[in-house]
Formats: sequence, structure tokens, C-alpha cells
Amino acid sequence: QVHLVESGGGLVQAGGSLRLSCAASGRTFSIYTMGWFRQAPGKEREFVAGISFRGGSTYYADSVEGRFTISRDNAKNTVYLQMNSLKPEDTAVYYCAAARVFGRVRTTKEYDYWGQGTQVTVSS
Repeated sequence: QVHLVESGGGLVQAGGSLRLSCAASGRTFSIYTMGWFRQAPGKEREFVAGISFRGGSTYYADSVEGRFTISRDNAKNTVYLQMNSLKPEDTAVYYCAAARVFGRVRTTKEYDYWGQGTQVTVSS
């Protein structure tokens, strides 16, 4: 079992930046592929970014490529999402998730553990 807690959300103006953190506890954090997803009101939860268990491979949704950066610190059991050049359409609840599989994991059904989410609101 892995327990995930997100933090760092908030209200920011368009063009601004935020850094989300996801602290993990429970089973060995370093063996999991980690991902960030988001869900806007009335929409399905969508993939944002993923990172391999050692951090050597990162991948992104087209909508955030070049603006967001995912990273992890296995010594601190934490994964981060640096979000720059934020747009109003980035407004959503952001969730981190852990998957017990390797490879580029992009779908919700492949992830086994989820955090409770943190709200990000970008004003125009």
C-alpha cells in the first residue's frame, strides 16, 4: 500500500508558475512509476506527465510539453510537477498516482494508488 499526499496548488495568474509536490509513504517509493493527472469540472481525468521509477525517463501530454516538468527525489519519497507559463485551461484538480508497472504509463486504469488531489486555478 502506498499513501500519496499532494500539495502546492493554489490560485495564480496566467503566465505564472506553481510547483506541486506529492509525498509518498508506505511501500518502497522507488519501485513505482509515478504520474500526474488532472481533472477539470465536467471532464474526464487526463494524463499530464509521468516519470520512471529511477527518474531517467519522463513523458508528457502534448498540452503541457515544454511548460511542465516532472521530477522525483527517491530519497525524499517525493515527486514534483513544476508548472510554468500557466494558462486558464490548466485549471483543474491535480492528482499524483503510483503504478506498479514499467514503461510509459498514461491511462488511469494502469495506476494503482492515487492522492486526494490539489486544486490549481489559473486566472486570465
